[in-house]
Amino acid sequence: MFTDKIELKDFEKTDPEYQDLLKRVLAIQADCEIGGPNLYVKDILPNAPTKLDQLIVARTAAEEMDHFRKMAKLAGDVGVDVSYTLSRPNQERYVEAFRGQITTWEDFAVFGFLVDRVGRFQLEEFIDCTYLPLARVVEDPDIIREEEGHVDFGTNCAAEFAAKGGEFKERVQKAVDFWYVKGLDMFGNSKSYRSERYMHWGLKRRPNAVARQQYKDEIDALILKMGLTLPDPDKGRLYT
Repeated sequence: MFTDKIELKDFEKTDPEYQDLLKRVLAIQADCEIGGPNLYVKDILPNAPTKLDQLIVARTAAEEMDHFRKMAKLAGDVGVDVSYTLSRPNQERYVEAFRGQITTWEDFAVFGFLVDRVGRFQLEEFIDCTYLPLARVVEDPDIIREEEGHVDFGTNCAAEFAAKGGEFKERVQKAVDFWYVKGLDMFGNSKSYRSERYMHWGLKRRPNAVARQQYKDEIDALILKMGLTLPDPDKGRLYT
């Protein structure tokens, strides 16, 4: 297990596998951070239910774009230009969850509830990692706090939809059914060789399967608390 702490000035002295994995994870993280706003800003920002909701959507997008800026800076420092992700078509995003378009308020809420929660899990992977510039970015209390804010807003909105019953509950259940498997898939393949190498090099803390199960336990309890039905965790999955 690799435990050295690497500064940018020492990056080029590290093992080529370490360099490749770090470059890859920074490119994917940057793509995911900018992928969210590209999903919902176009339709949700002008059509939010209230002016306050509109402000929250705008602030959420601005915070995600700032997270992108921070990850893009880290990637650029190690020779990876991720500026192409700013204008990349949604269908070409690295992660399947970011390849569509969000057009309804309940989908925006559940995206925050389930997909932004994966984002929080992913950022937590880098806490105390061996690449110190990345560790410092995620250990800045603002980035995790902002991600938690997006998650809490989505969770509360989804719960409010469910509590209204009737058509509202049906719509939020449909959104949960859609995003639930996408969230599970965001953790990748349980038997991923690359996941083990990330852990070997101290760039991630948990195997994919462990992180996914912790996430599933967390969201299942919340879905049931809302009075909603748990979706089939295997239906439509790309990764197991």
